Amino acid sequence: MKKNLKRNIVVIAVLVFVGAAVYLNWSYNSRWGTADSAMVAAEDAATQAAEDAYTAAAAAENNGPSMAVSAYFDEARLTRQTSRDQALALLEQACSAEQTSQDVIDESMRQINAMASWNLQESMLENELLAKQFTDCVVTVSGEGVTVAVPAPVEGLTDTQVAQITEAVVSNTDHTAQQLNIIEVTE
Repeated sequence: MKKNLKRNIVVIAVLVFVGAAVYLNWSYNSRWGTADSAMVAAEDAATQAAEDAYTAAAAAENNGPSMAVSAYFDEARLTRQTSRDQALALLEQACSAEQTSQDVIDESMRQINAMASWNLQESMLENELLAKQFTDCVVTVSGEGVTVAVPAPVEGLTDTQVAQITEAVVSNTDHTAQQLNIIEVTE
């Protein structure tokens, strides 16, 4: 008899929980109601406005650098960051190996510090060039020199623009004008 009583109590408890779940589901769904035509129209209008804004931005961007030029700079930044991350991982791995000599650790730490310094110089140079009215740029600094990629018209950069880039690099790094490589990305 006790077994039947326990089983009946368990069955009743399960039924109560299922009933509560059905009630909560019903009350949650009834709170939101059915789709309102005004709400659907407002969502459609918002979507259309977003599409119009995107189209206007794309048109404005076409007056500036083209999508291909913009993609070049995005890809160049990604490639620069990926190669730096890989080099940093290798240097850290060399430092943490069990049988690494102190000379290797010291050289790895020197290179890590140099890479950090180069990253800072790249950011400063890119910001300075953007402030000098270049629409976009990618700067890569290394021990051998500095490479600056900027958008350029088909005719090429003016002497003034080349001088601005050269002045920015020479004043913000330890590199000379001879160690500067300017890449003109034509629009």
